[in-house]
Amino acid sequence: MERQSIDKKYFWKTEDMFASNEEWEKTYQEVVDMCDYSEFKGKLHIKESYLALLKKDEIISRKFEKLYVYASMRSDEDTRKPEFNALLSKAQSLYVMLNTNTSFVLPELTSLPESVIKGYMEDEDFKDYDYSLKLILAQKPHVLSDETEEVLALGGEMYSSFRDIFQKIDNADLDFPTIEVDGEQVKVTHGMYGVLLQSKDKSVREKAFKAYYNAYKKVLNVITSTYYGNVKKDVFISKARKYGSCLEMALANEDVDKVVYENLIDSVNTALPILHRYIGEKKKVLGLEEMHMFDMNTPAIEDVDLQLEYEEAYDLVKEGLKPLGKEYNELLTKAFNEGWIDVYENEGKRSGAYSTGVYDCHPYVLLNYQKTTHDVFTIAHEMGHAIHTYFSNRNLPYSKAEYKIFVAEVASTVNEVLLLRHILSTAKDNKLKKYLLSYLIEMIRATLFRQTMFAEFEYDAHKKAENGIPLTKEGMCKDYLELNKKYYGNEIISDEEIAHEWARIPHFYSAFYVYKYATGIISALSISNRILTEGESAVKDYFAFLSSGGSKDPVSLLKIAGV
Repeated sequence: MERQSIDKKYFWKTEDMFASNEEWEKTYQEVVDMCDYSEFKGKLHIKESYLALLKKDEIISRKFEKLYVYASMRSDEDTRKPEFNALLSKAQSLYVMLNTNTSFVLPELTSLPESVIKGYMEDEDFKDYDYSLKLILAQKPHVLSDETEEVLALGGEMYSSFRDIFQKIDNADLDFPTIEVDGEQVKVTHGMYGVLLQSKDKSVREKAFKAYYNAYKKVLNVITSTYYGNVKKDVFISKARKYGSCLEMALANEDVDKVVYENLIDSVNTALPILHRYIGEKKKVLGLEEMHMFDMNTPAIEDVDLQLEYEEAYDLVKEGLKPLGKEYNELLTKAFNEGWIDVYENEGKRSGAYSTGVYDCHPYVLLNYQKTTHDVFTIAHEMGHAIHTYFSNRNLPYSKAEYKIFVAEVASTVNEVLLLRHILSTAKDNKLKKYLLSYLIEMIRATLFRQTMFAEFEYDAHKKAENGIPLTKEGMCKDYLELNKKYYGNEIISDEEIAHEWARIPHFYSAFYVYKYATGIISALSISNRILTEGESAVKDYFAFLSSGGSKDPVSLLKIAGV
């Protein structure tokens, strides 16, 4: 379906940011004309000069944020349209220019005596910047000379090249195999692979599994080299910046202590007998004498699709989130009525779903809504992100509004759990109840246990590289297979093909990212349970968390919500 054939009431209102592309171009030029910061160079030890830089930078950042998000959203509406792709390309180039022009700021600040930075932190004029100054102080031992920082900033595009290479292999060059399903040849693409693994026919699941991983096996040499290059890049930067490890560097950027990561792995390892027990029970329910990795995604309970029109689905989400109170429900209505959401799939539209936002406008949500149970939960999930952004932006100055990725998945998952519990409590169909309970258990398996297994693989790979041990395809496949056996236990056969699974995980090119999915679901389950058992006091604490943006370190923010 082409976009112009969809009713405009289902479109997001990008005009709330810019009325036209011409207005975008005008703001773009304003930023280009403003982005010379040389007047401040060498003067950051002077309070008035540094304060003036911060004020100017906020004006530019707020304008740039709108430029980038608008261009990205318009491109996502129809990725075939060159005019929006051109806007996005210009915004990306402007981002590099801004980074380069401000590359002197951090080295200069961190070269100042600690007493100067602490003096700024205690000064009332800098109250909106006290947390960011605290982070700058923590970076002091890791910031290099002005010239070296500029060189590192110029290397930004090169550092991302490993991810770009992987994406091209994975999306453009991978030779997707075909298998026979019910007498027809079916291509095992990324999307189709997930569908085929849920087939009721075990032979279809097995064929799809083996064919899919054999495709990765054929390009394993180049993927190994690409991933090893990415890890070596992490090792290089962490050593250049004098961090104790790649993990320490990655978590310092989030203001999270590495003990959180290590404790997650230790705690989940302790809990593995629970996962093993679940797999044993699922094996019985599926009636399998032998359970293989290609059986893992087979639904234990047949999908019960709610088959709701979008308006009905949205009403159900609002009903499910009533424990969050009147204000939250009114915001959901406002989002529905005032063009926050782009609802339906159209030709050329980006797949999947996401939420995005800018400080000077309401948040936005992209959907590709279909009448499935999964898509009802997607509405709840993305509106969790959107309203988290709304509360943060409304209650905080710009410098403190943006929250860290560590807490980003909490509000979305809280919404999913609350909706699921609501449907469970009102459903009369036992089949639907069983399906929803199975959905929740699988969410925990995939988000807590599986993502922690990925996190442990990354941890081990970086440790080896830091100790001078080369990463080979044989070594990584062996390590991954052993991890898989440890996590999934003896109730399932860890087929040899699963040893190649590490080679298809795009998040591995953003090191030490996946663990946040695990900590996020732990936090969300804790918060949602507290809301349903304690009521108003828990909701009040949760709203305080949603309104705290990036004003403190993420672990302290979660404590506000009672985690």
